[in-house]
Amino acid sequence: MIEDFFKYQAQTSPHPLAMEISHAKGSYIYDTEGNEYLDFVAGVSANTLGHQPKRVNDAIKTQLDLYSHVMVYGEYAQQPATQFCKLLASLLPEPLNKTYLVNSGTEAIEGALKLARRVTGRSQLISCHHAYHGNTMGSMSVMGFEERKQIFRPLIPDVDFITFNNESDLDKITTKTAGIILETIQGGAGFIQPENDFLLKVRQKCNEVGAIMILDEIQPGFGRTGKLFGFQNYNMIPDVVVMGKGMASGMPVGAFTASSEMMNLLSHDPKLGHITTFGGHPVIAAAALATLQEITETNLMQETLEKEQLFRELLIHPLIKEIRGKGLMLAVMTESPEITNQVILECHKKGVILFWLLFEGKAIRITPPLTISKEEIKKGCGIILEVLNTITL
Repeated sequence: MIEDFFKYQAQTSPHPLAMEISHAKGSYIYDTEGNEYLDFVAGVSANTLGHQPKRVNDAIKTQLDLYSHVMVYGEYAQQPATQFCKLLASLLPEPLNKTYLVNSGTEAIEGALKLARRVTGRSQLISCHHAYHGNTMGSMSVMGFEERKQIFRPLIPDVDFITFNNESDLDKITTKTAGIILETIQGGAGFIQPENDFLLKVRQKCNEVGAIMILDEIQPGFGRTGKLFGFQNYNMIPDVVVMGKGMASGMPVGAFTASSEMMNLLSHDPKLGHITTFGGHPVIAAAALATLQEITETNLMQETLEKEQLFRELLIHPLIKEIRGKGLMLAVMTESPEITNQVILECHKKGVILFWLLFEGKAIRITPPLTISKEEIKKGCGIILEVLNTITL
């Protein structure tokens, strides 16, 4: 399988881990040689309920026996998608009450950027340095990392950048600004949280000039920070919420939510203002609905904060400089990218899956399933500390 993997499947990096997968269950992934790996990454924050969650699998199987794809998005009323959007609206603050379902987070970003321009009639978009919002041309245009995008220029025009948590930069948001897009917690940059009511101050500035505030909740969303969405920790409400990753327990999905008044503009002048063939796919929507029900009907969100505290208590070592993030969206910071690489690769050999962040080379990603047990956390942290003890500077 490895030979075919490299021969027939396009690669995203020169040296992928290339583990041959046999199966996965709960907090573990198994390779074809019978080795088990404790998963501290959850498919990069996607497998919210672990691997093969029964409630989600049952919902998928039930829906498969009823119908799968029947029509392009928005033409037919299909129960899983309708129920999901209704439940989501009941859990979000007003006026966030109408949702557009798509296939991925980056597609949801595209829709949100278009919506900002449609609502305001303006063109300027503002993002943050070191931001990551996806890799399609529009979402790449608001990526704040020139090295990753310069080869693909020209991208969409009239995009400017500010520094996350820098209040003086907010003067760049003006009556020419259609929208500002922010990650609630900066992901690729190292799980940087907003400070000193930064998000609230952005909200107030957008109110002053009539700009749309878009929050990218693709990683923090669906319980990972102890709230359903990360912004609920920061005493403010955005105009548009973008979601994906953990939304359907590892199934491919994305969405953006705003007020009915705003979302209804996508249906006219021009009509079909945003379209997708497979967005709202009934099987995927059934998985998203089951995921949302499980998150909100259990204690998983509350337990996320308890598990965060356990990680912080256990991961104390001279080579660990700090732990950033919130809930089960954590970045363990070492002194250098070399140490981080060694920890990730050696832990993999010892049966714990860790991963990198996009732009911050010193960060070790820890984003396990919300369902991970405290015993599994203790086991995995023990292996991390064991590996750290073998590293000499």
